[in-house]
Amino acid sequence: MSVGVLALQGSFHEHTAALGKLGVKGVLVKKPEQLEGLVGLIIPGGESTTMARLAEYHNLIQALQDFCKKGKPIWGTCAGLIFLANKAIGQKSGGQELIGGLDCTVHRNFFGSQLNSFETELPVPKIAAEEGGPETFRAVFIRAPAILEAGPSVEVLAEYTLLSKESTSTIENMENEAQLFFEDAR
Repeated sequence: MSVGVLALQGSFHEHTAALGKLGVKGVLVKKPEQLEGLVGLIIPGGESTTMARLAEYHNLIQALQDFCKKGKPIWGTCAGLIFLANKAIGQKSGGQELIGGLDCTVHRNFFGSQLNSFETELPVPKIAAEEGGPETFRAVFIRAPAILEAGPSVEVLAEYTLLSKESTSTIENMENEAQLFFEDAR
């Protein structure tokens, strides 16, 4: 069994190493033909705009979209989540190409700059009940995106609720931007 790891930018070496520890062959994907024969794909964290531009440069966008349409599992972390989303807001000027396929709207860097990064315990009762293990998961938010809206085909496994004391002006500005996005979309 071979699982691909998009190797254009970001933490692809770490994902490949983790797959190896699990006894799964990790294949670094830099070209469309390297997607052939893979049972799944990981799109790592990194910088989503750079990743999208490199994917365009290497003619990977259509191949990644086709891979997704085949129903093969794709896991995106941080930048990978943004790249997989059907819609993204908070993008740099000019935006970026998205692979799509994940029925959600994400906001890039929703939680602010690197200085606003944090860790927290997220309750994951459904995973604990079905898979075993602890009731919480240690989550790390480093310039993290937020999923603002998930479609009916998306199963939400954990949620993080902003507490009123965390509503800094940066987050309030981003929430206002998200509200404007949804008003414009109507």
